[in-house]
Formats: sequence, structure tokens, C-alpha cells
Amino acid sequence: MRSPRSITTTAIRTFARLLSVTVVLFGLVLQNAAQSHPGTPRAATLDSTDIHIKLVAGDQGPSLISLSGTLGNVWHNEEIEAPPPLVIIDNANVPVVWTFNPDLSLADSHHVEFVYESAKPHLQLRWRWQARARSGPIEHSIEIVNMTGQEIWLPLVDSLRLNLHVSASAPIQNLYIEKGADTPSVHGTHLDSVTDGYTWIGRSSTYAHPFQNLPREIIPAEIVYQSNPHGSSESDQGAGWYAGIEFSGRTRITLERQGGTLRSVLGLNPELGSFRTRLLPNETFESPTIFLGAFTGSADDAGNQLRRWIRNTLTNPKTWNDPQYPLLVNDSWGSGTQVDEALALRMIANSKDLGLDMFQLDAGWFRSVGDWYPDPQKFPHGLAFIADAAHQSGLRFGLWVDWAQAGLGTSPAALNVRNPEVKGWLVNDLAPDWKPEEFKGQTIDLGVPAAHEYASREVKRIVEDYHLDMLEHDGYLVAESCTGSDHPHAPPDGPLTITHDAGFDFAFGANSTDVSYHAVRSYYSIYEKLRREHPGLLFEICNDGGRMVDFGSAAHGDYFSITDTYDPLSNRRAFFDASYLLPPAMLESYVEKIPTPTANNFLYMLRSGMMGWMSLMLDTTAWSEEQRNIARHAFAVYKTQLRPLIRDANLYHVSDRPDGIHWDGMELWDPKRSTGVLFAFRGNSPDEPRHTFRLEGLRDDAQYQIHFEDGTSPDEVLTGRQLRLHGVSIHLPDPTSSELVFVGSAARN
Repeated sequence: MRSPRSITTTAIRTFARLLSVTVVLFGLVLQNAAQSHPGTPRAATLDSTDIHIKLVAGDQGPSLISLSGTLGNVWHNEEIEAPPPLVIIDNANVPVVWTFNPDLSLADSHHVEFVYESAKPHLQLRWRWQARARSGPIEHSIEIVNMTGQEIWLPLVDSLRLNLHVSASAPIQNLYIEKGADTPSVHGTHLDSVTDGYTWIGRSSTYAHPFQNLPREIIPAEIVYQSNPHGSSESDQGAGWYAGIEFSGRTRITLERQGGTLRSVLGLNPELGSFRTRLLPNETFESPTIFLGAFTGSADDAGNQLRRWIRNTLTNPKTWNDPQYPLLVNDSWGSGTQVDEALALRMIANSKDLGLDMFQLDAGWFRSVGDWYPDPQKFPHGLAFIADAAHQSGLRFGLWVDWAQAGLGTSPAALNVRNPEVKGWLVNDLAPDWKPEEFKGQTIDLGVPAAHEYASREVKRIVEDYHLDMLEHDGYLVAESCTGSDHPHAPPDGPLTITHDAGFDFAFGANSTDVSYHAVRSYYSIYEKLRREHPGLLFEICNDGGRMVDFGSAAHGDYFSITDTYDPLSNRRAFFDASYLLPPAMLESYVEKIPTPTANNFLYMLRSGMMGWMSLMLDTTAWSEEQRNIARHAFAVYKTQLRPLIRDANLYHVSDRPDGIHWDGMELWDPKRSTGVLFAFRGNSPDEPRHTFRLEGLRDDAQYQIHFEDGTSPDEVLTGRQLRLHGVSIHLPDPTSSELVFVGSAARN
């Protein structure tokens, strides 16, 4: 198969000149737009209750000309999203002249689509904006269709480019969030002052490698706002916009400021080499969809708007209609890979006794990596037997599977790396002495049609044969890069760098972004099909713990493992970070065993994992009777009082990020029910027995009943103004202890 040349330097310079010219001509385009095609949808507006945007179809390309929020704060944009000026055909750069097609374009109250076409080569570009919900952000995507009848190659097409006017003296801030991959860093949540000369790059992939001299990967979003340091209420704290990428592949967000200009670009990551992607006849390139929103107030106000939109728009409505969501889970990984039928049955009985919702069988149940059938020595009656036992006990049954990994299993059903067909699916050739680890093998490229079909059949078989209620995928599901020259993705330009880590061979090279583009689309297709066939099935996105936390995964899964480190501090740090952007019900904390010499320490351990989805990863059969009673009560409180708030409430970060030394807290407040809770945690500092938390979201003139779940202080009635300005005071005599402070409306005297 032919490999195209990289885009020439001359062509790139021509592209840059075209972009410069389009900006200069922008004003002229606006003046002449109506005259060029009278009566056609050359200009349009689109809005939700939170954002209003103006769009125009210029001769040089379409533009978002402004965005504004509810208070009329307008951000003017000068960037034209010019279509690509060239494509590559038969290894030659072919110029493309695009013309606006008014007959195919449309605009209504929910959807705007401007269509541009090229006659030779025959291409079509669809520039889309869509308001899928009454409130929250608006989505944007670009599609390019190959109508030439021959193979073409596209250069990089960004998802969104912004070039915004700001006052040169305006205090701008940028909030962005690291993934909790492996273990949360000491920072996690970043709030930068965007001053003159500021430059920031945020990268996301499904790997989240800790590369030397590079910052950690982010959950792919930015919250950019003009702060008001003198604001005394939520409405005048500030105003701004936020944007994020709904894709799990290699993506990038940049933000820079030069005086009165604020530039941001979102889309596929162009690094590691000149991006190009193949389009066969009638194939369509789809840029990663982005969302763009506007807000007034604080970063938590932006987050509350975004979280509601994610729940109502991106995620599976059947999941949210499930009254048990999010679940309390007992996971077998507390015993590692030593799990067997007898242990599983004991854990099921124990889970029922404690009042948990699901038993999950983790790694160690299978014959070998890539051979996803139960080990007959460990599970002589099979997995359906275990699932049925869980169901008879009123529990759901979940299963860990690393289904995109191949190993050395020799059974006919095994995904064996030495099988000639499977070998052609791998991301690279393996050494003759290669061996998988205990539960990790080698990634197949899901972008290969035959690999896609195998994986789709295999996950369907696993779900149906083993009677699953939940499927967890782990490992590196999406190929990072690939040496295959006959795969749908771009072939490597030369030898790729191969490194070995944690049981995997990793390939790094110029085609990495296109490899992940195809593999992610295949992964989404597999899960979309499985969701249609099993609409009530739950999906856990693990991917080595917190490496795949993004909005594309949120649209295809039900909850995330947010970190691969499970102590109380790591759990609270990962939750503090991710909860700025994602619904708390989707954020899973695994609770591991730590020393708990006192009952207060034990409850602190549990509650550190109870702010979202909770999974126990320890041997509950080893608990004392006192601990079992404490846990039963805590789980009952979770199901009756915390779960409704985790599902529906607004969330406020009412402390600094947890450091394990000082106090930290998290507030959930549901204005519809006028009820909420404060999670309060005391760190290990010996000299801080008392702390005050100021609460958010309450009405100043309303009275609220304050109830301390553990009785550490007497109940009291305070006004919303008192709680906002002076806070609620908590006294905990023991380090590493906790309290739940419930807040509810109280009758006026």
C-alpha cells in the first residue's frame, strides 16, 4: 500500500498565508454575505438558557463570531475555521477550493449546519453546531466526506479555534484538571493566572504516561473566566466560558494570551509528526466533537452546569433511571488473583449481609490472558453459576475483563499473539521470548476490521454467557501507536520507538494520533452495539485506573475508576479533581485496607470513598463485629441519604485540595429538595481539632437545620447567610476522622 509524502513546507506556508488572509477579509465577508446568496442561511444564532452564539458562513470559511452568557458578557471571536486548503492524492499535494453550498445548509433553533463543497477533488465539509439540551453547553463538530471515488489523505483539521478579544488589563484565569492516573499528583487541580505571554498545552490520551519533563495528562477541558476579586456573591464573582473534547483518543487543548488576544485551539493532538488520515471513497472524517458553554459565578458554578448537562445529554438515561445508581460494590481484588469459587460465594453472602448492591469478580478468574473463559480449577461450575448465586442473593454481578489484550493461551478460543491472524492485529511484532504478565498481555489494534469484529463478538459472548450486570474493561484498550502498514490508520513514517512497561510493548511514532483516532471509533462502535443489545448493562471505564477519564468515555460508559491508588487521601484527591468536571455518581473510589486502630479511623476510611460510586477492595470477612456494624450503618446512610445527593445535587469544593494533614471537605446541595450534606475530614495534624467550613448554594434568607450524623456537636438552626459567611464549625478530637453534616430546610420561628 502506498504511503503518502508528508505535507510539504511550501504547502504549510501557503496554508498559513491563507489563514492570515481570511482573518483580514473577515469583515468584508460579513458585509457581502447576504449579497452573495440572498435568502440563504448565511448567518444564524443558537442558544441554550446558559449560552448564546452567533455563527456566519463566510466565503473563506464558517465562523463563530461571538459567544455570550446570561449576563450579556460577550466574547468576540475573530477566527475563521477555514477548511483544509489541500489534500494528498497519489502522494501529491492537491489544492482544494471550497465553496459555500446554501442549498444543503440549514439552521433552526437547535441545529446549524453550514455546508461547503469542493468540485475537484469532490469533497464535502459539514460544519455543525447543535443544542441538544435546553440548558448547558452547545456542541460543535466537523465532517469531511470523500466523494472523489479514490483514496485521499487529509491533513489535521482542528475541532475548534478561538481568537477572542479581551481587555488587556482583564484578570483571566484558566482552570484545568489532571487525570488521577496511577496516583494523583500533589497538584491535580490547577488554577493559572492567564497573563500576557501565557502559554498552556493540555494533552489527553488513553495512556496518561508520566513522560519526563512533560506535565501530566488532563481531563480534556478548560474553564476560562474573568474573575472579579471584589465580588461578594455568586452572581458577581466572575464570568467566563468552558470547552471540552468528547473523544478518548490523543487530543490537545492550547491556550495563550497576547495582550488583548486570547487564543485557544481544541482537537486532535498534532504532536509527534505531521498528522494525516486516510479517507476511502465515500468515507467520512469526523473531528472530535467539542462542547462550548458559558457561565456566571465561580468554577463550581461552571461545573454544576456542565455536570447536569453530561448527565442529561451524554450519558445513558436508563442508568440514571436506576434507583440503585451509583452502586455499593464488593470487589474480589482484595484477595488479588487468588479468587476462586469458594471465595466468591463467601463474598456474595458477606455482601448481602452488609447491604451492598453488587459483587464484582476481578482479575484472576480466567484461564490465561486473552483466553477469557473461567479457569476450571478455580471455577468448576463456571461464571454463570457465580452470577446466579449473586442474583439469588439480591446482588448484581460484575466482571473485570482486559478484552483487548492478547496472550499465549493455546485453546482454540484464545487470542494468541502467535496466531498468524492475531499477529496481524497487534500494534507491533513481539520478541520470540515475549510473555504476558499475570493479567496483562499485548494490545490489539481495534481499528483493524477483523480485530473489531472479534472484539465485538467476544464482549457479547462474555456478557451473555456469564449473565453480567456490569462489564469492566481494563488495560490499554486503545492502541497508542502501531507499526502496521496495512491497517486503516496512517502507516509509520519510519521505525517507531518501542518501549516495554508493565507487561506491554508500547509503540511511539508520528502516526500515534491517527492510530488512536481509528481505534477509539472502533471501541465506541463496539460499546454502542452492546448497549443497544443490553440497555441495562453497566460499563466501568478503568483502563489502568484513571487513564481514560474523558467525555467521550462518559458518553459510552457509566462510571470511571478515577485512580489506581486506593488509600483515603488518594481517593479524596482524585475525587476533588475529577468532580470539577464530571458527575460524582460517575466517579468510583476503590477502598483498600489501611490500619484503622479506632472506630473513627475505620469510618474515615469508608467515607473517603463514599462521595461517589463506592467499591470495596478489601476482605470484608476479616472485619470485627464492631466494624461490621459500623459499615452496615454507613452503607444504609449512603443508600437512603447520600445516594440521592450524589445523583442529583450541586457540588461545591469548600476547602483546599486534600493534603492529608489539614482538614478538607466537600459539599453536596440539592436546591430542589432543600437538602444537602457536608463531608468533613480531619487530617493527621495533631493540633487541629476544630475547623469551620463555609457553605455555598444556600439562600441567605432561609433557615437551615444542621444535623451532625456522628453527634460530634449538637444540632442547630442557622441561616443561609450565616452558613455562607461564617460557616459551620466541626469538632473532631481524633486525627484521621470524619463527620457528615446534613443540612435541611427549617421552619421559621
